[in-house]
Amino acid sequence: MTKLMLIDASHREETRVAVVDDQQLIDFDFEVSERQQVAGNIYLAKITRVEPSLQAAFVEYGAQRHGFLAFNEIHPDYYQIPLADREALKAEQAAQAREEHETEVAPNDGIEDVGGEDIVTPRPKQQRSKHYKIQEVIKRRQIILVQVVKEERGTKGAALTTYLSLPGRYCVLMPNTDSGGGISRKITNAADRKRLKTIASELNVPDGMGLIIRTAGAQRTKAEIKRDFEYLMRVWNKVREDTLNSIAPCLVYEEASLVKKSIRDLFSRDVENVWVQGETAYREAKDFMKMLTPSYARNVKQYKEPTPLFAAHGLEQQLSSLTKSEVQLPSGGYLVINSTEALVAVDVNSGRATKEHSIEETALKTNLEAATEVARQLKLRDLGGLVVIDFIDMDDNRHNRNVEKRLKDALKSDRARIQMGKISNFGLLEMSRQRLRPSMTEVAFTTCPICAGQGLIRNTESAALEIMRLLEAYLAMAKPHRVVIKTHPDLANFLANEKRSEFFGLENRYDVVLRLDIESHSLEENYIITLYSEEGLEIPLPSSHPSIGAEEEAHDKRRRRRRRKGKKDFEDAGDNEMKDDHSSTDTPPSDDNLTDKEDQDSHLDMQDDGQPGDDKPRRRRRGRRGGRRKKRIDNVILETPETLLEASSSTQDAIEIPIKNEQQQMDNNVAKLDSQEGDEISAAVDETYTEMSKEVVPHEAADIIGAPEVLLQEDALDKTEDPKQVDGEIEMAQPDQSQETVPSPTTPQTEDNVKPARQGWWKSRFGL
Repeated sequence: MTKLMLIDASHREETRVAVVDDQQLIDFDFEVSERQQVAGNIYLAKITRVEPSLQAAFVEYGAQRHGFLAFNEIHPDYYQIPLADREALKAEQAAQAREEHETEVAPNDGIEDVGGEDIVTPRPKQQRSKHYKIQEVIKRRQIILVQVVKEERGTKGAALTTYLSLPGRYCVLMPNTDSGGGISRKITNAADRKRLKTIASELNVPDGMGLIIRTAGAQRTKAEIKRDFEYLMRVWNKVREDTLNSIAPCLVYEEASLVKKSIRDLFSRDVENVWVQGETAYREAKDFMKMLTPSYARNVKQYKEPTPLFAAHGLEQQLSSLTKSEVQLPSGGYLVINSTEALVAVDVNSGRATKEHSIEETALKTNLEAATEVARQLKLRDLGGLVVIDFIDMDDNRHNRNVEKRLKDALKSDRARIQMGKISNFGLLEMSRQRLRPSMTEVAFTTCPICAGQGLIRNTESAALEIMRLLEAYLAMAKPHRVVIKTHPDLANFLANEKRSEFFGLENRYDVVLRLDIESHSLEENYIITLYSEEGLEIPLPSSHPSIGAEEEAHDKRRRRRRRKGKKDFEDAGDNEMKDDHSSTDTPPSDDNLTDKEDQDSHLDMQDDGQPGDDKPRRRRRGRRGGRRKKRIDNVILETPETLLEASSSTQDAIEIPIKNEQQQMDNNVAKLDSQEGDEISAAVDETYTEMSKEVVPHEAADIIGAPEVLLQEDALDKTEDPKQVDGEIEMAQPDQSQETVPSPTTPQTEDNVKPARQGWWKSRFGL
């Protein structure tokens, strides 16, 4: 058996690395230049948002999306707590880490068993002495040093951690994790573990740092492990220096390229040669091998044959099969692998496997072959997350255990972390696998524009029925004059032939012209419906839920501008609450209703300023707000039966009626007064002045429009008698309902302290 590592870097757009064993592909990795991987990079980042509901923080580290940092991935050094509490917390975590690494592992413990329906294994959870919350110890705009542990995928940002790790050939250095000398769990030999613990204790790891010896260092000498450790210490010192001279967010450490990572992680003693196609990649691989393991530098060779490297070893066909969902098995069975958003489903089928003597033997042989091939496909395709395998049902439980053991043995060579369950009564085996890199389908493929990644498109009959249903709904709601339907030729042909009678029926029922247009470049299930009016204008398509739209429209019509409510107290009449939203209030104007009051004053200015005889409207006053209201309240207004009739109308109607020209109103009022008898006017005046001892009673909806009418009434008052000599009360008209008025005096009104009303503004203006 010959084991080779092949590196194809002949094209700058993509680099591929494969490990073959006797012409069979056993490991594969690739990198695309347009999509650089960031897993393993270290960034000086800044926290942009702390989310208590998730107990996590979102971090800006230089990518388009913010990274996701869980609370349990934040080192206590970043906690903003007292120093004593921080040191105690760090000491407790270090003790837990040392206890975990000192625990002896059982054979085959490289893959964790999570049990199934038969076994329930409790998973220990790390609990801290003090239950801090992220919002208590982490603040916004805090600067931290983070490392990417999971690439961005879909709409999810990269997963980050503050527990840094620098991988080497034989060791992994953890600069801020005090875990002592740890040994990989995949090293199960007791003698090797004891020897490696002795070597790790002699390396003089600085306090506060941790070191783990990888599986590749199981058979290595102390000198080789020490050389790798010193290399990692130099890398960390460089990271610290770059961090102190950087401003967040920025990159301070970049993970090695694919060529270097392949030599570091995939190269082993049993690899005979490393063939590299490409001058630049060859020099990079050669130099890195000399620095890492000088004794194996001669194994790195440049491939210069005219036949492409992968084609010469028969790998192109094997690589192309990695993108297919169906995988053939040696006995005639096959696998069907489907990746979904939730999990990866693997279905095992017997296919043409008919060589065994019974169904049980056929199922056992097919399942054993499937277990080996599933482990290989998961590693080559790098399928991560939850994986569910549907094995062929077997009656004997011993056969189930044999299949589980075969799968577990096949997964030992996988570098990813794996948790495997048991085969359930339904023949399903659940497992989870760590995703190391983006899969080939994510990088090399794009979503189908026809089916949008679903793998299915609607057939012609179903699409035609959908068009007919929508067309009938549009005709009933929009009442168009002409309708144009643009669709694929096959769908148009089906509508013109199979649905001809239905088309004629719609045309006659709704008096409309229906037209089919062919779009040869459109998809068969796509169509465009356009409605036109009788004038040839395009009509927007009505909503598919007209009841919802009508309800929203009715809600908009019922919506009115929010207005302030108020009260006005009167001594004799008691506390009467005004039902109108525009009534006067007893409190001074506040900042909350300042905007509403400005709008109301603007409405009054348009009524007051436009006087008869003026060529242009008067300029609005923007002085003290109280002066205008005081001036209005002091005006004396006598009400005629016409004004009382207007006051009985509703407030909303009074607001919505447009204001007429004042000159026209004055003419109308003059005509009304001329038609009345002189004795009626005198009687109205006498009746008004006889109630002077009573308190002012407000009337709803008294309008400023009545001012010109009051002007003529004042002329009649001047001809009768002096108001001071009349025992009664003058009734004041309320200002416009959209205005604010000053509160009335609270002192009681008696016959002794009643004062005559001041003259109105119309007297001073017209010289009356």
